[in-house]
Amino acid sequence: MDLRFMLERTIITTSEGTKTLHIPEWNETYHSRHGIMQEAEHVFISHGLDQLKISEISILEMGFGTGLNAFLTLYKAIEKDLTVRYYTLEKYPLTHEEIKELQYGTLLNKEKAEEYYQSLHQAEWGKETQINKNFTIIKFKADFLELRNLPISDINVVYYDAFGARVQPELWEEDIFKQIFDRMAPQGLLTTYSSKGSARRAMQRVGFDVEKLTGPKGKREMVNAWKR
Repeated sequence: MDLRFMLERTIITTSEGTKTLHIPEWNETYHSRHGIMQEAEHVFISHGLDQLKISEISILEMGFGTGLNAFLTLYKAIEKDLTVRYYTLEKYPLTHEEIKELQYGTLLNKEKAEEYYQSLHQAEWGKETQINKNFTIIKFKADFLELRNLPISDINVVYYDAFGARVQPELWEEDIFKQIFDRMAPQGLLTTYSSKGSARRAMQRVGFDVEKLTGPKGKREMVNAWKR
């Protein structure tokens, strides 16, 4: 990522009535314009976390962003009584005003939802923070390409939620996928909304077993990539 990413961010409303962030200069959004919940649930929960049949899971999210994926994962951990250790990288965190305007703490009709959502954003950078008995988060204020320098290993699931190759092609190339592959446990899974051919081939070159799957609304396909 470069300094262009520090440009203006605005908040827009998706077709499902939820809100997401938009970068006008790139015409790029943090979540699908078709709706934030259906995309996150489809790609990262149903085709990510739910694919593993273990109760202690280390997750790496590439792109903390709005915190939505972590938020949904936290409640899935509670529901299934999992123990989740959640690592995530984010170079440019949301402001307090953006977090407040998005109102993601009200999305789930769950006990302590607002409290937990705020706790995820308030967790200190670089420090392990236990949100509840099921979920611990470690956030790194870092560029994706700095992954090689971070104390992260034995990852079971990777949520790859980078901006698209149209605006950040370097995040869909072999170097970053090699860094991720080397930090994953055997039988680990990388899941992402993108099925771009060049990205799939880059994943395969570093050792991933790549599967194309039906994508969320608005996307024909998505990808699961396994470290067999």
